[in-house]
This record gives sequence, structure tokens and C-alpha cells, in this order.
Amino acid sequence: MDIKEITKCVDHTLLNPTSTWAEIRELCDDAVNYGTASVCIPPCYVKQAKEYVQDKMAVCTVVGFPNGYAATATKMFETEEALKDGADEIDMVINLGWVKDKKYDWVENEIRALKLLCGNKILKVIVETCLLTTEEKVKMCEIVTSSGADYIKTSTGFSKAGATFEDVGLFAAHIGSNVKIKAAGGIASLEDAEKFLKLGADRLGTSRIVKILKTK
Repeated sequence: MDIKEITKCVDHTLLNPTSTWAEIRELCDDAVNYGTASVCIPPCYVKQAKEYVQDKMAVCTVVGFPNGYAATATKMFETEEALKDGADEIDMVINLGWVKDKKYDWVENEIRALKLLCGNKILKVIVETCLLTTEEKVKMCEIVTSSGADYIKTSTGFSKAGATFEDVGLFAAHIGSNVKIKAAGGIASLEDAEKFLKLGADRLGTSRIVKILKTK
């Protein structure tokens, strides 16, 4: 697979708690240089980053991150602020406790509320696969499909594990035609990136792919 076929699917990511503006700016520069799909950055940098990259790069940020248990109203406010600041894409974290309690309507209604705010902007739904059973993963495929969200995303990268080939294959088998897949967390090589894409992922949340290319 051509390198550009991989990089165009990368959400070039920096979500470390200690991220500085200098680091975010370098991330933006690298994203533009390597033609990634977006930069995925903390909400506090969205306005600055969008003013910096303008139309040269999509800016993605996170909502309810990383644990997902913020109140729906809080997630809605975070989403509104991010969009107002210029975010092109939102990656939200679901309420995992609600999934465990089988409060599936609550989960879906929350996703719907955020998608309504996003309108034609992309909404990705992080389900944190490492904390779900296979049955729960399949159920989340159904919920994300019916919610109107654009992507189902494997992981925050801040829990016990990240994306696995098995989970991306499972998603591909159970999502509707209106939903795409983002694999995130622990994607450490070009070979892994290519395999995730071949299994059905459309986006890859990672910082390492561009770092690898910069050393070549």
C-alpha cells in the first residue's frame, strides 16, 4: 500500500495532558506536510490550531474524554464550544456505565444529541473496546448505526488497551453502511496501519505513523 494511502487516513493525534502549543503547532505542520486526514488535539487548542492551519487541515477534538461519564449536558456544551472554536470533527466518549447497565436508549439519545449539534460535521463515537464484552461491542455497532453518527472508534488510547485487528473485523461485520470505522490506540507500525485499513478501518488515530515517516 502506498504511504499516501495510509497517511490520508491518519488522524494525527496529540492528547497528552502536558501538551504545549509548540507541540500542537509542530503536529499541525507535520499533518499538513504528510497529508493526514486531520489533527486530533485537546479542546483548549482548537481555536488556536484552526486559526493556524485554516483550511489546510481538518481539526478534530475530543468530548467527554477520556472516561465518558460526564453528564450529557456537559458533553453538549463541550461540543458546542469546540464547534464554535472551529472544530471540523468531534470524537466523543460514550457512557460505559450505561452500557453495562443496558441503558441503551440513554447511550443512543446522547449520541443523537451530539450529532444534532454537529450537523454536517463529523461525529466519531469512542466505545473503548477493551472495557466491553463481545456482546456489548456488537450492541454498540447497532446503536452507533441507528444514532446517525459518522464513525465508531475503538479506543481513547488512555485505557487498558487500544485497537485490535479482531475488534476492527468485528465492527466491519456489524456496522451499517452509513458508519465508518476509526481504529485508535497502540498503532505502532506501517504494517499494522495497513492491516487495520484492509480490515475495514477508514481512519487511524495515531501519532506514531508520522513519527516513523519523519525518521525515514
